[in-house]
Amino acid sequence: MSPSKKSPLRIEWLERKSNSERHLILLTAIVCVVAVALAIALGVVVCKMKSDADDVCLTPGCIAAAATAMSYMDTTQDPCDDFYEFACGHFIKETIIPADKFSVSTFSQLSEVVRSQLQLIITSEVEANASRPFKLLKKFYDICMNTTAIEQDGLKTIKRALKDLGGWPVLEGPLWNEGAFDWKLSTYKFRKFGFSTSAFLSFYVTSDDKNSSKNAITIDEASLGLSREYLVKGLEDKIVKAYYEVLVDIAVIFGADRASAVREIKEVVEFQIKLANICLPREKRRNATALYNIMTVEELQHDFPFLNWMEYLQNVFDVPGIEIPYDEPIIVTVPKYFPELENLLGKTPKRVLSNYMMSKIVLPSTHFLTAQLRDRMTEYHKVLSGQLERPQRWKECTAFASGSVYLISSALYVKKYFAEKSKMHAEEMVSDILVEFKKILKSVDWMDDVTRENALAKADSITTHIGYPDELLDTKKIDKFYMMLDDSSDNYLLTGKAIGLFFLEYRLKQLREPVNKTLWIDHARAAVVNAFYSASENSIQFPAGILQGIFFSDSRPNYLNYGGIGYVIGHEITHGFDDEGRQYDKDGNLNGWWGASTQEAFLKKAQCIIDQYANYSVLDQNLNGVNTQGENIADCGGVIEAYLAYMSWVERNGPEKKLPGLPYTPNQMFWVSAAHSWCSVETKEFLKMQVTTGVHSPDRIRVLIPFKNSEYFAKDFNCPLGSNMNPAHKCKVW
Repeated sequence: MSPSKKSPLRIEWLERKSNSERHLILLTAIVCVVAVALAIALGVVVCKMKSDADDVCLTPGCIAAAATAMSYMDTTQDPCDDFYEFACGHFIKETIIPADKFSVSTFSQLSEVVRSQLQLIITSEVEANASRPFKLLKKFYDICMNTTAIEQDGLKTIKRALKDLGGWPVLEGPLWNEGAFDWKLSTYKFRKFGFSTSAFLSFYVTSDDKNSSKNAITIDEASLGLSREYLVKGLEDKIVKAYYEVLVDIAVIFGADRASAVREIKEVVEFQIKLANICLPREKRRNATALYNIMTVEELQHDFPFLNWMEYLQNVFDVPGIEIPYDEPIIVTVPKYFPELENLLGKTPKRVLSNYMMSKIVLPSTHFLTAQLRDRMTEYHKVLSGQLERPQRWKECTAFASGSVYLISSALYVKKYFAEKSKMHAEEMVSDILVEFKKILKSVDWMDDVTRENALAKADSITTHIGYPDELLDTKKIDKFYMMLDDSSDNYLLTGKAIGLFFLEYRLKQLREPVNKTLWIDHARAAVVNAFYSASENSIQFPAGILQGIFFSDSRPNYLNYGGIGYVIGHEITHGFDDEGRQYDKDGNLNGWWGASTQEAFLKKAQCIIDQYANYSVLDQNLNGVNTQGENIADCGGVIEAYLAYMSWVERNGPEKKLPGLPYTPNQMFWVSAAHSWCSVETKEFLKMQVTTGVHSPDRIRVLIPFKNSEYFAKDFNCPLGSNMNPAHKCKVW
């Protein structure tokens, strides 16, 4: 694209200022506020800004917001040329990635604040009458922090577990008993101990896609241990080679002979490459209908007799009191995977299969083990993501403890840190943005009337979860939930396995329970800086953790809030109508409710998005427009919905004042605020990984393309048609 001309709306006097001069402008605004306050007390006016003071917000909240905006922006950049640099340029220049991170973003910065707050909660003094869940929270943190005990135990516990599970052949050498190995029996043992059973088949209980009011068993392809996108490239790929090398070194640390490890682990990775090649690529996993294949246990046995399915299901499920009959309906995602798996298993030596299964135990367990193993994993992550060091121990332990008993950590967090008025304000914004989305549904000219009616019904049926569920503050309910959590061990690894088993069995027990789509337990992760859409629930969720900071504040103008959290709200709403979400109806059921002509029109518009993003490259690698299309559609639609909602808010409430020291209109600052949600710096390795395996586009692209696709943005910044930020060709779904 050719460089654009400078926007007529650029304010040159501010751009010519140095950082110190801009700070002086801000200081002047602060002094002015103090003076105005004194003037009110004395009944005189002592200060007036050079600009019209009536048009500038001088509250402390506005001054703080202006200071934050200035610290992010590089106003020497032309907003019509590269808006990401304009909005985030100073953030990018001034932000250094710490050695224990692979990126720094507005999301991660707020997450660090929340994590520090959680640590303060966890390390506070235990009162005599403290609840058991709070004591568990502290116990799990202390077990994780006790590195002396972890080092003293060394590899004793994990090696004993490996022995009990049949032994890791690369460690056992010629003593390994091949005749006693059966991958199915090993899988059953893994289940009882709390290790993953997904080496060859993934097994889980979730709501039935075509009847979301009930739960069902799903059987899927293997969990590979390394992303398929890497494995299919073979051992010559840099990442696959690093994966191979870390497995070799871990085996040696465990006591294997290096020469044997080099040979046997190579066979393991070669097997994983073959396994990856019979698994579906991500691009083919976006059609939920194609992944929904109902078969009874009896039908599975008839069509795929290589496995005793009743025995397998009973042992992997293994929940007392729940029987699985032969007519149990099973959702099979990829039926053709089974004969290909049978063929691969039949051609692979038992020793390779066992080494592979054991490696899938050992690799994730290193997180719970010695510093030597963790240091070796850090070297691997350096290649994978560019992260140079392990995070500080307290950070890891805070995440472990707070995640393990998330109900109590979330309850304590909202009691201590969450502003209740934020919940009400966010609910109003959700309502406003939903109204605008429904206006879009009513106005698009490519929908037939029946599909439009169904789409509006779905939008009306969206359930919203803001901040936290009320039940989270009920201590008795939290106590009851964790009643059966086994906390008898002081060993870090065994504690982690006990927690994993607790949650696995909690989920499996839901098989015979009717689905409660508003169950508080499933919407109670409050201390999280993120947001979610659930297709099966047709719900959106905005935890307490994200309703603050750069995203939201009651003390600043609404154009910043609609640009910040409003963009996120619009994004999540739009997920219900992206390429995957649109496949589900208002009740969360997989249902072909789209008219043929409307579906064809949607696919054509989605293809425009796919092609548009695929034309962008990062580090000489083009984005995957297919895998990222859902997030891209949500970005492009979400920011427009938030913008229109703010315009409607202004119509009802009147225009808002500008920020001090920043000569940009409220409309322009909406876009700046929306961009600030995605200001980030990343390592090259992480960017490469994100482009290769991620469903989200890189943060820079999440600003540039959605804004380029908006005529409202171009109008607000007066960007000439044909400029970088106002191309003639635009893509739009919603």
